[in-house]
Amino acid sequence: MRFHLPCVIFAGGKSSRMGRDKALLPFGGCQTLAEYQYRRLLPLFSRLYISTKTDKFPFDAPLILDREAKDLHAPTAGLLAAFEAIGGDFFAISVDTPFVDEKVMERLVEVYTQKQVDAVVARSPGGTHPMCGIYTMRLLPRLREMVEEGMHRLNHLLRVSDTRFVDFPDDAPFFNMNTPAEYAEGKERGSGKKP
Repeated sequence: MRFHLPCVIFAGGKSSRMGRDKALLPFGGCQTLAEYQYRRLLPLFSRLYISTKTDKFPFDAPLILDREAKDLHAPTAGLLAAFEAIGGDFFAISVDTPFVDEKVMERLVEVYTQKQVDAVVARSPGGTHPMCGIYTMRLLPRLREMVEEGMHRLNHLLRVSDTRFVDFPDDAPFFNMNTPAEYAEGKERGSGKKP
């Protein structure tokens, strides 16, 4: 184990731009992208979960099912369910970012251990990456309020909280696969990679 934090892979998104559930697409020699992420992250964290709306995976993994309406595909709902299931701080990563490497995770964890902040989030020249970071229990009251009010903008939560953005010089580790073209590019980049 590398990091003394639980990790949650967020795989409950709508995948509207992909046209099908991206978490279930094959990747890196695994039957699904979710399994690829799960296998590669399992040795790194104290505990590992997948946040999802339903048990849709053809492999065994601890799941956190978010209780919000089935048609609500917002990361805030998944975050709230994760806090309630874990009862502590956790590392969050999106299922569609298979190139976030240990160096990125190590830097984020390092900042988290040094600073008393609400969240630690990756940022690169292309923008911020809210689904690559560490979320602390200090966010929970505000997050609950937001969800109750029907406000689901994760960037709003980060903006009104004590968030530490950690800058990385390269966009490449944060490449995410939202469209069929990006999936094809990701598969090419990841060819030969095993979890």
